[in-house]
Amino acid sequence: MTTAIVAGTDPDGLGEALEAEGATVVRVVGIASADSLGEAGIDDADLLVLTDMDDATAISVAKEVNPDVRVVTYSRDSLPEFAKGQADLAVDPELLGVDVVAEELV
Repeated sequence: MTTAIVAGTDPDGLGEALEAEGATVVRVVGIASADSLGEAGIDDADLLVLTDMDDATAISVAKEVNPDVRVVTYSRDSLPEFAKGQADLAVDPELLGVDVVAEELV
């Protein structure tokens, strides 16, 4: 079973779509930091989904703790340059809907 951490407001409902595909979803409320990611279980997570690019610094934190975690950004905003090399996938909701993305991720 896939364990996904969703950080950000998730206005498009990707977290719900992941749950519908059978993933266990843990949400980070507020800023995605080392502490909040740790509490959410980043050590053992399969997937980190960021829906707010203000949390892009969480990518390096997550990869440091769990190098095998897949990081996906799902946002209309651009991924900051410093984080582009660490994210595994960046998706614009205008291009792919949550159902398609969730199916591919799980």
